[in-house]
Amino acid sequence: MWLLIAFIAVPMIEIALFIQVGGAIGIWATLLIVLVTAIIGSRLVRNQGLQELSKLRGSFQDMRDPSEPLANGAMILFAGALLLTPGFFTDAVGFSLLIPQVRAASFRWIKSRIQIVEFSGQAQPGRQGAPGRPDAVIDGEFSEVDPESRATHRPSGWTQH
Repeated sequence: MWLLIAFIAVPMIEIALFIQVGGAIGIWATLLIVLVTAIIGSRLVRNQGLQELSKLRGSFQDMRDPSEPLANGAMILFAGALLLTPGFFTDAVGFSLLIPQVRAASFRWIKSRIQIVEFSGQAQPGRQGAPGRPDAVIDGEFSEVDPESRATHRPSGWTQH
């Protein structure tokens, strides 16, 4: 329901703003503003996106929770889509998402609304697992390799030589 309201309200707001701004400063100045915001926005999105990608890599390397850099990256991506969409309202929302404090507050709000549930599993008794791990189950498929065709195939690195 909220999505339907957004798809109806946002274009109406944009049309009203185009009429108001275009009437006040003229059509060419309005179009120039739309073009300049798209150019500036795309550069900001690129720079901040690369910074968040670096933070994401660092969180993986340090074995930290990557949820915040991932959420920031998603918000930056969404900001880029909004900034490339012609309009003053979408530009305002897009530029606001490029402010780190706004993203942090949005992340905290989203995180507070999500309930994390843990899942753990137990091996069934009587099943035989991998050596050293009695609860592990290894499922796989195999096919016979003809000894004559082995000469034409090199080992993959996963097989013993």
